[in-house]
Amino acid sequence: MATKKKTKKSAKKSAKKSAKRTTKKAAKKSGKKRTPSAAFMRPVQPDSALSAVVGSNAIPRTELTKKLWAYIKRNGLQDAKNRRAINADDKLRPVFGGRSQVTMFDMTKLVNRHVS
Repeated sequence: MATKKKTKKSAKKSAKKSAKRTTKKAAKKSGKKRTPSAAFMRPVQPDSALSAVVGSNAIPRTELTKKLWAYIKRNGLQDAKNRRAINADDKLRPVFGGRSQVTMFDMTKLVNRHVS
């Protein structure tokens, strides 16, 4: 009998805790929107190798990444078996330092060398 009372009490406590959590989450979501860092929004100038892919205008890093991924998806350059690998075509090979395939994590490091 005593064990049943404990389970009812613990059920009530967990229900109260979950109710508190949902109100905290709702309060966080309704707060003000997160502003992006000024460093990401500062326009960068792509060099000639990268401008063949994303264009020659100065654009923020966030937009540069979006355009690069749009190019990769449009041309089907993401590897079918290993989705983390990007296969280079003629335009991306100079950006990737002559490599025919890079991972998406290496891609960011290699692209940073082509902006100023």
